[in-house]
Amino acid sequence: MVIRGVCDRVGSDMSKASEPYFVGVDVGTGSARAALVASDGRVVEQSVQEIKTWTPEPHYYEQSTQDIWGAICKVVKHVIAGVNKSQVKGIGFDATCSLVVLGPQGAPLTVSKTGEPEQNVILWMDHRAAQETAEINSSEHPLLKYVGGQVSLEMEVPKLLWLKRNLSETFTNIWRVFDLPDFLTWRATGVNTRSLCSVVCKWNYDAANQSWNKEFLKQADLEELTRDNFEKLGSDVQPPGRTVGKGLSEQAASELGLAPGTVVSTSLIDAHAGALGMFGCRSKGSSSSDDVQGKMALIAGTSTCHMSITRDACFAEGVWGPYQDAIIPGYFLNEGGQSVAGHLLDHVLKTHEAYTELKTKLGADKNIYQHLNKLLPELASARGLEEVSCLTEDIHVWPDLHGNRSPIADPTLRGIITGLDMTRGIESLAIKYLAFVQALAYGTRHIIENLYHHKRAPFQTLLFCGGLAKNPLYVQCHADICNLPALIPDEQEMVLVGAAALGAAASGHYNSLEKASKAMGGTGQLLKPNPRTLDFHNRKFKVFLQLLEDQRRYRNIMQGE
Repeated sequence: MVIRGVCDRVGSDMSKASEPYFVGVDVGTGSARAALVASDGRVVEQSVQEIKTWTPEPHYYEQSTQDIWGAICKVVKHVIAGVNKSQVKGIGFDATCSLVVLGPQGAPLTVSKTGEPEQNVILWMDHRAAQETAEINSSEHPLLKYVGGQVSLEMEVPKLLWLKRNLSETFTNIWRVFDLPDFLTWRATGVNTRSLCSVVCKWNYDAANQSWNKEFLKQADLEELTRDNFEKLGSDVQPPGRTVGKGLSEQAASELGLAPGTVVSTSLIDAHAGALGMFGCRSKGSSSSDDVQGKMALIAGTSTCHMSITRDACFAEGVWGPYQDAIIPGYFLNEGGQSVAGHLLDHVLKTHEAYTELKTKLGADKNIYQHLNKLLPELASARGLEEVSCLTEDIHVWPDLHGNRSPIADPTLRGIITGLDMTRGIESLAIKYLAFVQALAYGTRHIIENLYHHKRAPFQTLLFCGGLAKNPLYVQCHADICNLPALIPDEQEMVLVGAAALGAAASGHYNSLEKASKAMGGTGQLLKPNPRTLDFHNRKFKVFLQLLEDQRRYRNIMQGE
């Protein structure tokens, strides 16, 4: 089913027959989306189409490039229906960092034990390659310093090793392997290029030497991929925002409803596209978008990605990067993250005894969160507290129920809560919810302080997009706890804006990706930190760090150490 959303100004925008537009395509975990975006970053039209995911067994997640491309064609046709094809000057793609496997003549090659050829994508969240990940990390290869010291089981090299060991026929017949964003540019143009964003962030490409590392791949037992000048991995690697080939092929143009030759940009991973869109955002009344180096972009949804770029490389343990030219050429990317964020808050909500009562009374979960946000000031007032934050003075949370991605990089860590009492009902849920929201913000502060420890330049602003950006409590807690102003872009679909900015830069409408970001980033609402809570949060942050040490100590006790 296709859903279309049109902003208030669509009518007037569409009437300008000469106005240039750009199409941004975003393939997320469960859907493909497209947007028609004006040169100033306004989303004029957008559309979404669900895509299939197969889960043949626990921790295995598979998709289909044929299904994904079909969904993309539907949404692109919808968003361009109101303009002339000649007005669309460029198209940019972003997608999840999922592994695509193609056989001879570019046909889908199965990644599934079921043998179904349609299922030729290992989704980013697939955790089948745990053993292979551990073996690769045990090598302690110098290249691992660019991923915080160890690869993640969500990256592509461990998954390729899994294919070699478990689906040997598939591995033997590989013609090309792609990150999903790069597959999309290949499918659109027929040109076999790779985006530096994907290969350096998820494939252990050596950006410093501008080449694949043969020694690393040999140590990973993947020597086959080094043959013929790394042909299967792709030898033509380009920064994001560059023109791919001669633009849309005749076939792809017909399928998408666009003109042949329409400029196609090298791609970005989905979260990185959101960061690109946000880095150019400025607060209302500001005459400039400020120094991009002073911004951290949080793409906050089911999980959270913490993106920041610097002119000089910053090597920080437990934080991925520095990735050279991975988003904007001339800058190094550091990428932190939390494995569960919005999903964690949903878990807290839905496992509490009061959830059923609230669900019956209020309906949608977003209404429940709004109710809890409204209830918290009332509870603070009833207890004689000047600040809502103080409701959790005796309740402390370590939030890693699904392991820690950054800055500890330990998937075996688990959650902790202290200060439980006999309180029941909605009041109990509201305070527990606040404690977990705060804990996520302390986790962000932990990432920031880790970067500072490794000599990163200071941050000036936090930027937010994604589902959690719509929760004012989440954003304000981050501002207060990190003691940094928080900027929420007026345009909520910043991932799509970032994808469109790729097309705007590649087409030459803007002469650099950084200028495209600044021109299309728009404005946002600035929330300032509350100075009255600074000391309180400094003390709670000390407890937060102590919870980590306590968990490690408990583990050592139980292991007899």
